[in-house]
Amino acid sequence: QVQLVESGGGLVQAGGSLRLSCTASGRTGSMSNVGWFRQSPGKERKLVAAVSRSGTNTYYTYFVEGRATISKDNAKDTVYLEINSLKPEDTAIYYCAAASGSSRYSLSDPYTYWGQGTQVTVSS
Repeated sequence: QVQLVESGGGLVQAGGSLRLSCTASGRTGSMSNVGWFRQSPGKERKLVAAVSRSGTNTYYTYFVEGRATISKDNAKDTVYLEINSLKPEDTAIYYCAAASGSSRYSLSDPYTYWGQGTQVTVSS
């Protein structure tokens, strides 16, 4: 079993930056890729970024590419998502999710574990 806890959300002005953290506990050795998702009221949850177990392979969806960086510190079992040049449309609950698998390089193993989410609000 894996538990994920997000932190780092809050209120920020447009143009600012945030770094979200996702800390994993439990059987973290069973995790492969980790992703950040976001969901706004009335909208579907969407993948924002993902990183492989190795940390060397990353994915960014179009609405954050060029503004976001996903990284990880395996020693701390923590994955980070930094978003720069924040826009009001970035406002959402951001969730961390982890896949269960053995691949060091996959970005597409199905997500099994989910955090509780952290609210990001970007003001105009």
